[in-house]
Amino acid sequence: MNYFSSLSPVLQALIAALFTWGVTMMGAAIVFFFKEVKKGVMDALLGFSAGVMIAASFWSLLSPAIDMANSLKMNAWVVAFLGFISGGLLLFIGDKIYSFFSGKKQYGTNYGGNHKIKRCLMLIFSITLHNIPEGLVVGVAFGSLAYGIEGATLASAITLAIGIGLQNFPEGSAVSLPLRRDGMSRKKAFFLGQLSGIVEPIAAVIGAILVLKIQTLLPFLLAFAAGAMIYVVVEELIPESQSNQKKDLMALFTLIGFSIMMILDVALG
Repeated sequence: MNYFSSLSPVLQALIAALFTWGVTMMGAAIVFFFKEVKKGVMDALLGFSAGVMIAASFWSLLSPAIDMANSLKMNAWVVAFLGFISGGLLLFIGDKIYSFFSGKKQYGTNYGGNHKIKRCLMLIFSITLHNIPEGLVVGVAFGSLAYGIEGATLASAITLAIGIGLQNFPEGSAVSLPLRRDGMSRKKAFFLGQLSGIVEPIAAVIGAILVLKIQTLLPFLLAFAAGAMIYVVVEELIPESQSNQKKDLMALFTLIGFSIMMILDVALG
């Protein structure tokens, strides 16, 4: 840990994002052992990740964004609003693009080869698109450490990366398992499943460099990352976890994830 803390924020962001990509690989590797994974396990993992990301979006991203905007003599609420809404809109537009290209698959019951290929490509595209802002989130979190902002700590940045990594596990399996069910070989299904996470280290490095090179962008990028995270949580993680029959138990996993991140940010930060 001492060695890791001595590294530059860009290298820290790269290593952290390589970890999140590695968890995507682990999720995709499920295809070597199963054709399906118990839904309750996946839902609990998604619920826990949702709690971690909700807490991180405020204490590790949005609150430091407001504090730094004030210190830079910016209009804090305007910067926070614009950044936050922009992060959510990026993913909203991405979802619309995905829906546009995959709209035809809703019609008919022909699940032939062409349909399967299109469905698989859209699935990979959708998850890859969502991984880009997640990589930016990691990069911004570690890049902001260079400025010593209150609330932005190494512990909170690492925990944020862990939270994002945890929710990458079901994403990796969400790509590889359907590919395997559609008749693709295990090796190819794994390769395409982990490929959806390769954008995260790239995006993390870009996010960290932007923060370090242009300090005035930091409040906006922090709020942007918070908006992107909240969109992912509200649009995907919580609805999916609540599709489980044991909704109350899944909600408890969300509370546990939130509480752990809150303790790390507030008590230990």
